[in-house]
Amino acid sequence: MKAKIRKLATFVEETHEEGGRAVDPPTRRAAAVAVIENPFAGRYVEDLAELIEIGEELGCLLAAKAIAALGIPGERAESYGKAAAVGENGELEHAAAILHPKLGAPVRKALTKGAALIPSSKKRGGPGVALDIPLGHKDAAFVRSHFDGMEVRLSDAPRANEIMVAVAVTDSGRPHPRVGGLTKDEIKGVDGLR
Repeated sequence: MKAKIRKLATFVEETHEEGGRAVDPPTRRAAAVAVIENPFAGRYVEDLAELIEIGEELGCLLAAKAIAALGIPGERAESYGKAAAVGENGELEHAAAILHPKLGAPVRKALTKGAALIPSSKKRGGPGVALDIPLGHKDAAFVRSHFDGMEVRLSDAPRANEIMVAVAVTDSGRPHPRVGGLTKDEIKGVDGLR
């Protein structure tokens, strides 16, 4: 593996009650996080191919860990998202190089589908900064019940010369969705929108 990983962490949230009403079955979401060395911290580099390749490796690793944490086969996952935070010596473009060109393909492969864009966020911050991972339905971006997010943080990451990268998956949408729009039962899954 090209990525120099300092730490891996997995988070699972399970909601049993929302708004005073039981959620049955509970909604579940998981995020897998890697804290890696930023090979370009503190210097401008034109060619970010190394980070692009690292993104592909991390897509595979983190998707597998998040799916395993939910305890379901990949094809049963409904939503996904990704996020990265660079330490103070990194550039936002370093996070973009990891998240965008190649990270998505292995995530989609692990889920056996994924016609919709994978929602993403990137930021700069120090140890303890929150990663706000946006979530959306994996096959149809217009499914409002799956517009969501998951916040994760590690108390010691990212350090100045690190990047914290996360992939999140869910087994459902928000608890008790009721804002209308396309439902998951109406998905065609052809264009990534509907």
